[in-house]
This record gives sequence, C-alpha cells and structure tokens, in this order.
Amino acid sequence: MAKKIKTFIKLNVPAGSATAAPPVGTALGPHGLPIMDFVKSFNERTADQKGNILPVVITVYEDRTFSFIVKKPPVAELIKKAMNLEKGSAEPGKTFVGKLTRAQAQKIAEEKMEDLNTKDLDAAIKIVQGTARSMGIESTD
Repeated sequence: MAKKIKTFIKLNVPAGSATAAPPVGTALGPHGLPIMDFVKSFNERTADQKGNILPVVITVYEDRTFSFIVKKPPVAELIKKAMNLEKGSAEPGKTFVGKLTRAQAQKIAEEKMEDLNTKDLDAAIKIVQGTARSMGIESTD
C-alpha cells in the first residue's frame, strides 16, 4: 500500500553543504521530520556538485518519513557560472553586466532541459535568454 502524502516542501539548498540551520530546519521541523537524516542523505547525494545551489522537492508522508528529488541548478545560477558573475544587474534593462552567446545559452538549455517545460531546444534557449535578460545580460547570436 502506498504511503499517504502529507505535503511537499520546495527549497533551494547549497549542494553538499546543507545544515540543520534555516532554510532546512525551519522547513522540516514543523512537520516532525528527522532533519539530520535529510541533511546527511542530501549532502551525500549532492557532494559531487558542491558550489551549486540546488532546488530540492521534499515529499513529506503522514508517517513522518520523507523522500526527495534534487533538480538541476536554477537557470540564473547556470548563467552566472557560465559568465563568471557574482550577481546580475541591479537595473536590468538599463545597466547590462555582460553578453550571453547563443552557444552558451544552448549549453545551459541542454543541461537544464529535463526541468524546463519544453522538449524543443529553440524554446529552451529562449527561456534561458529571457532569464538572462531579466538579470541585465544581453543575448548575442
């Protein structure tokens, strides 16, 4: 018999270095989940991706057990990494902090494809370019 699902928790957690401190502790604590069990298994599963911020979806069951799915880093994080940026522009649309080539956008789109809501590479590239634009990064062909 399948377990009954109580809720889903979505968090962005640094790969390989989750701790019981917020946001993890404050999200899992109220549901009575064993926080250190999550921290330990998340860190083991993501140790090879240290340095990335990873979205994680935790499924909480009524018997106080859980399972989780780790997704690819957010598009904005992948763009910052590809361009060696600390952060995007404070005034997107006015101040630009760099140019994203189509090849870079395509590489990010291919890496993130399974989490995007499209199977079409051109559409995925447009999603990446749109995110870049909202960060104050111009797209070039």
